[in-house]
Formats: sequence, structure tokens, C-alpha cells
Amino acid sequence: MTMRYNRLGSTGLIVSELCLGTMTFGTDPGMFAAVAGLDQPASTALVKQALDAGINFLDTANVYTRGQSERFTGQALKDLGIRRSDVVIATKAMGSMGEGPNDAGVSRYHLMNQIDASLERLGVDHVDLYQIHGWDSQTPMEEALRAMEDIVRSGRARYIGVSNWAAWQVMKALGLSERLGIEKFASLQAYYTIAGRDLEREIIPMLQSEGVGLMVWSPLAGGLLSGKYTRGQDDRSEGDGRRAQFDFPYVDSDRGWAVIDALRAMAEAKGKTVAQLALAWLLYQPAVSTVIVGAKREDQLADNIGACDVTFTADDLKALHKVSRLPPEYPGWMLARQGSYRDEKVSPRRQPG
Repeated sequence: MTMRYNRLGSTGLIVSELCLGTMTFGTDPGMFAAVAGLDQPASTALVKQALDAGINFLDTANVYTRGQSERFTGQALKDLGIRRSDVVIATKAMGSMGEGPNDAGVSRYHLMNQIDASLERLGVDHVDLYQIHGWDSQTPMEEALRAMEDIVRSGRARYIGVSNWAAWQVMKALGLSERLGIEKFASLQAYYTIAGRDLEREIIPMLQSEGVGLMVWSPLAGGLLSGKYTRGQDDRSEGDGRRAQFDFPYVDSDRGWAVIDALRAMAEAKGKTVAQLALAWLLYQPAVSTVIVGAKREDQLADNIGACDVTFTADDLKALHKVSRLPPEYPGWMLARQGSYRDEKVSPRRQPG
């Protein structure tokens, strides 16, 4: 297996094409209980397995198991004797960390408190990527961006990112940052799978235009593309998979099953698994900087890492595109229609003989 490495957006930071997500770390019975459940030794074992495979990027968040995920991640790195300079650590803040009115959001008050708390739990003096975890309708965007700027200038973070924002929100933030001369978002962490390509309508074109990296979360659609499920099994509440307890994120059923059918046939032909092909498809998408994979068992992580060895032909990619493409939507179909005649006026690039 050969791990590949990409720049995170237009920064000089180089990250592995797979990133270890740590939502499964921790035993606290909170909102992530259905996903989490790993104790410290099991978490440490997965971190070691990931690092041994060439993964240099770990992603966590303060809200994962109420901070346990950060603690277990930091302790794992300490127990394994990993040099701080050999690993890229990302965490996030925005979600609720208490009952008070200021225990959530992206106000200066909350972000400044939470970066210090995250560093303490991780046992480090800085994170490499600090991310706003979602949209806060109550905090002015400029306040949040200035707080993130101050966190970077203080040395507590090297880069900043955002998660789960719409294209217009990210674009507005980039414009504000440029106008104010402050740190800009290096990355967007978002949901993207071969069975859920909604990002391609507005967000991916914006990311590519502005040089913002894409970190993919839930690349297997919450386990739907793990290979456990087959067409006709519409009641995903049955079984022991993640979807049985946490049927999220949403996937259009007709398109989802068509994708699974195509992946299963192709996986059998290639001697790979459905999950490996679903992950590998993302690795072929030019906007993607890294794909976040999470696991509860070492065999699951090993299977995910095996996606790095999957190769697709042009025909493979065409076949997968055909079953997974989004239905046309305005203004996309109008933009393509109006712009196509201009494309025809441009001569093809010269090719080497």
C-alpha cells in the first residue's frame, strides 16, 4: 500500500490523502454515543495503525464524546512517542460544551476559551488546523474571523478552516478576510460521497476557484457504502451497522442503491471491497485534499486504508459517474448551455506527438 500526500488547498501544508477521524474515540454517553465507544487502548491501537500506514493527519473536535476524543488522541500520541512535528492535528469548535448561553457558537468568548481547553486535552501547545464546526447565526462573521486570526497570531493554531458552511458563507468569509488582511480559511470540511454529490453544484466549483482544500467527512455515507447493505434492505434499522442506530446522513435511496450495485460488481471484478472503491472514487476527485476515515476495529481501518491501492480506468470512472450523477438543476444546466458555444471557439491544446 502506498499512501499519497496532497497540499491542503493552496497552503504549503502537506497531508496524507487519508485522515484518521477520531469520532469513535471515547466512551462518554452523549450525542456521539452511537458512533463512539472506544477506550484509550483501542484508540491508541488505531492511531498506531494509521501512522504506520503513512497517515500523518488526525482530525478531532471538542464536542466528540465531550472532549474525550481529544484526550484519547493526545494520550495516544504521547504513549506512542510520536514527535509533534511528525503529525498534523486538526480540531474544531462551535458545538455546545455546557449549558450556558455562551458555551456554544463562534463568538470570540467561546472560541478563545475552547482553543485553550482543546490544547489542554490534546496535551500540545498548538494545533495545525483549527476549524469552525458549523454555522452560528448569532455571531457576526467578522467577530469570528478576527478571533481565528488572533488564535493563529498567538501561535495556538497554524491554519484555520471551516466545516458545514454553504458556498456563499465561505465566499463571504474569504472576501472579508481579504478585505481585513487577516487569515483566510485553508479548508472546508464537508460531507461528500459517490452516493451524495450535492457539493458539486456550488461548493466544489467555489473551492477550486478560491484554492480552498476539501476535507471529506462520512465518505461511506454513514456506513451505507460499507458493503453491509444490499438493494431491498430499505429498513436500515435492522442489523448491527452504524446506520442501525444513527441513520445519517441522508442519501437518495434510488441513487444510493444504484451506486451500491455498481460498486459491488466492480469490486468483485477488481478483488476489492465496496468500501474501498467508494473511498477510492473520492481520491480521484481533484478538489479533495484528504478523506477522513473512522473505524472501531483494526480490520475496518485496514480495509479503508486499502482504498489507496485501488486504481480506476477511464471507463470505470465513466460508469460510476453515470449511476451517481446529480439530476440537472438550475442554474447549472443554463450555465452549461450558454457557455458551451464559447468553448467550441477555443482550439484544443496541442498534445505531444
